[in-house]
Amino acid sequence: MEARTRIGVLAVAGFCSAVLIAALFSLLWLWIHRQRRNAGKSKRKDAEKGIGLAPFVTGKKGCVSVIDFKVLEKATGNFGESNVLGEGGFGRVYKALLDDNLVVAVKKLDCSGFQADTEFENEVNILSGIHHPNIICQLGCSSEGDSKLIVYELMENGSLETQLHVENDDAGPSRGSALNWHMRMKIALDVARGLEYLHEHCHPAVIHRDLKTSNILLDANFNAKLADFGIAITDGTQNNNKIKLSGTLGYVAPEYLLHGKLTEKSDVYAYGIVVLELLLGRRPVEKRPTPQSHSIVTWAMPQLTDRSKLPNIVDPVIRNTMDLKHLYQVAAMAVLCVQGEASYRPLIKDVLHSLIALVPIELGGTLRLNPPPQ
Repeated sequence: MEARTRIGVLAVAGFCSAVLIAALFSLLWLWIHRQRRNAGKSKRKDAEKGIGLAPFVTGKKGCVSVIDFKVLEKATGNFGESNVLGEGGFGRVYKALLDDNLVVAVKKLDCSGFQADTEFENEVNILSGIHHPNIICQLGCSSEGDSKLIVYELMENGSLETQLHVENDDAGPSRGSALNWHMRMKIALDVARGLEYLHEHCHPAVIHRDLKTSNILLDANFNAKLADFGIAITDGTQNNNKIKLSGTLGYVAPEYLLHGKLTEKSDVYAYGIVVLELLLGRRPVEKRPTPQSHSIVTWAMPQLTDRSKLPNIVDPVIRNTMDLKHLYQVAAMAVLCVQGEASYRPLIKDVLHSLIALVPIELGGTLRLNPPPQ
């Protein structure tokens, strides 16, 4: 009897162990299944973001994907002339068609030497830590010999400089005709949002140092994004003595040009020049018949503060198409931004708040447009 009882106890214990093991295996299976499902969701999210570069990535450079140089060379047609999107002091930007019909932009820095390497590293490092709808999205980079490549999202409408100042006889509107008043204010607001993120939400703050219309890119819907961070800095006033004077004539703030003093207010000055270009349709520096250069600030300042003269110097493409009260507000804001004394200029966050009310809700602002009379 006692033996049978012992056997029964052992049988029960064995059964319980079997059940426990089965339960553990079930839990393990459920955990593995859940992990796979989450991984699938993650992949779908990445696909929804439009980042389809995974097949071309060969490694990592910090947080940045490194893409095979040969892949990009082939995708740009061996960097062919027909694929050139733009050109600057750094080199050229090419349109590239990758597999799966993924179209991207590839900036090729051909210059050799320490400066080119420094700017390449600087841009890759800064953009790797920045994610904002009004700052260009960096998709990856590559390097072979003296050629340094950075891959970006494609911006279908090119640069603001091209839209405002370059004639296009082949296709579509040119010299600002694609940009009405509200679209120009939307672009100004987009740029202000990008700068506000760099100045107020990056730690330490990022100073772009080369803000200009050629470094403001426009996507298919004319959303503006800041680009070209090769000479941007992240330590501002802390290392002024080590900062080499860089920038573009017409956009460089006086205190930086004359004394090497660089702060976020230097970007605000350049932003004011961009707003003047949007208002007046003129370049920052225009050649006159004499050898002297004609500054947009010198020429426009007396008229910007005169309400009777201001409407007459506005870009003819948008002249008489806006509420004059709004025109006066934007002109006053631009005047503050280009003040010679940096302390008189507003913070970019204050500029942003003043612009939001002038941009229609449909374009990202808070302005409610009156419906047309029936």
